[in-house]
Amino acid sequence: MAVPVSNIFSCKVVHLTSVHPALDSRILYKEGRTLAESGCRVVLIAPHDRDEAVAGVRIRAVPPAGNRRERMTRTALRVYRAALEEGAALYHLHDPELIPAGLLLKLRGKRVIYDAHEDLPRQTLIKEWLPARFRPMTAMAAGWLEALGAAFFDGIVGATPVISRRFPREKTITVRNYPILEELAWPESPAYRRRSPVIAYVGALSEYRGLGQMIQAVARVPDSLDARLVLAGRFSPAELEEDARRLPGWSKTEYLGWQSRTGVARLLSQARLGLVLLHPRPNYIDSLPVKLFEYLAAGLPVVASDFPGWREIVEKNRCGFLVDPLDPQAVAQAITRLLENPLEAEAMGRRGREAAVNKYNWKEEGEKLTAFYLSLLPR
Repeated sequence: MAVPVSNIFSCKVVHLTSVHPALDSRILYKEGRTLAESGCRVVLIAPHDRDEAVAGVRIRAVPPAGNRRERMTRTALRVYRAALEEGAALYHLHDPELIPAGLLLKLRGKRVIYDAHEDLPRQTLIKEWLPARFRPMTAMAAGWLEALGAAFFDGIVGATPVISRRFPREKTITVRNYPILEELAWPESPAYRRRSPVIAYVGALSEYRGLGQMIQAVARVPDSLDARLVLAGRFSPAELEEDARRLPGWSKTEYLGWQSRTGVARLLSQARLGLVLLHPRPNYIDSLPVKLFEYLAAGLPVVASDFPGWREIVEKNRCGFLVDPLDPQAVAQAITRLLENPLEAEAMGRRGREAAVNKYNWKEEGEKLTAFYLSLLPR
């Protein structure tokens, strides 16, 4: 149960993003809805096609940008101007490119929170759109920008403990991006052993997130198992789709495109296992990808990258297999074992579900965020 803010404060909170879609799971359905249910009036200013109310949050739309440069300039300025018009008690930023807007809000006496979704300097080092020779310098500048914002902002929210350690301890909390259990409940879910041999992947489709290895792995799964890889997400960059369709294994792959939360729940209710094969890049090794916990919450065994922090989750709860994410043959062997042994796979999925119910879910994270807001909002 969320803390009843309305009994203590009359508050208005504005979330700002120029990068994320208005229906972003963390921003809208987790953080925004949690605060709205606690009694706050919550506004989300974001690129969207219309103003509307969703999950108790009023979405104030700004025109989506046509390219990255426009997003970082014109869209960011539009978001800032809309934020000023809202006249809120507190502003919650979700993008590094909005840090200048946050600093301007601080100059006007506003209270500001910065939400660090990613380890920005590490993430910058693998940005495909940046020429490789510029990445180290850009990563350093990004770190300086975040440090400047952190010095002036009232609070910092880190998505993982590793991210949080980069910011001042006295004003920072960690709010992990765990799933909302109720979102993944699908009433018409077939019994596990009656499901088709569907291998699910939910999230961005990119080179460093293991797209190539997933498709090549399903090509190596014995044809007798009739396995099918189902991808739900967007290609990043969009041109990657053409390369993916040329890989062996695409004939066993189904591409759904971006899916709503309902679509994700439907897919996971029909699957036999989930994949999360992030490459061993600095920004991924310490990450906590929400897809991993969504698979667990849906009762699916997982085939995941063998990272030290993930061993604590997958091995401790005996809910899947850890593999070298760069080795399609190792991935295929893990998939094959799960499909050939449905009783073992179902037991793994059940243990993963128990772990999600007991620990890896949004309820506690939402309560933590609400309490953090209470400490920052004016009385």
